[in-house]
Amino acid sequence: MREGYNAINLMGSVSEPPRFDHSVLGEDMYRMIIAAKRLSGTEDLIPVTLPERLLPNGPDEMGEGMALEIDGQVRTYNRRDAFGSHLVITVFARRLSVIDEEERSFLQDRNEAELMGRLVKPPVYRLTPFSREICDMLIAVPRSFGKSDLLPCIAWGRNARFAFELAPGDMLRISGRLQSRSYQKVTENGTDSRTAYEISCNSLEKWA
Repeated sequence: MREGYNAINLMGSVSEPPRFDHSVLGEDMYRMIIAAKRLSGTEDLIPVTLPERLLPNGPDEMGEGMALEIDGQVRTYNRRDAFGSHLVITVFARRLSVIDEEERSFLQDRNEAELMGRLVKPPVYRLTPFSREICDMLIAVPRSFGKSDLLPCIAWGRNARFAFELAPGDMLRISGRLQSRSYQKVTENGTDSRTAYEISCNSLEKWA
């Protein structure tokens, strides 16, 4: 696996159908939400960016509840709005296939990410109120044209202890899932419900 390796495979159901988001080099990009269940039954609601070429019959062909399999990359970019600039995390789809209802009944949801990148800043180790060990990391995964995707990652237990010993610049190989997490953000106007996205690490190793 080379530095800059970035791949994710999703299998789930359409929670929010595609809608126009922006255009790049003359091609329209659409955004939709895929619901992928964990083994625990909890759903991760994953934002997916779809190039127009993956929707030959238009965005209306992807209705709510439709089962899909998507191969792509986890991408990040900064978006400005009325509240300032914030990091947006999305799955950029490279391949999409529709799963028919009969086949779907035999398949489990899937959310598998494989990454290779460098640690950007010192990891942050902490304990939850239930004394569960967690370590937060920020990984830079290079891509074409000198850009990088800055991906927040979270490690648990033994992996958290291992991650805390790492230093900025270390090359890491990570396997995990892209998970969603709801939280409350206190603002000047009160409290807003927001969603954070991060890679939850199943395995983590330092790569020479």
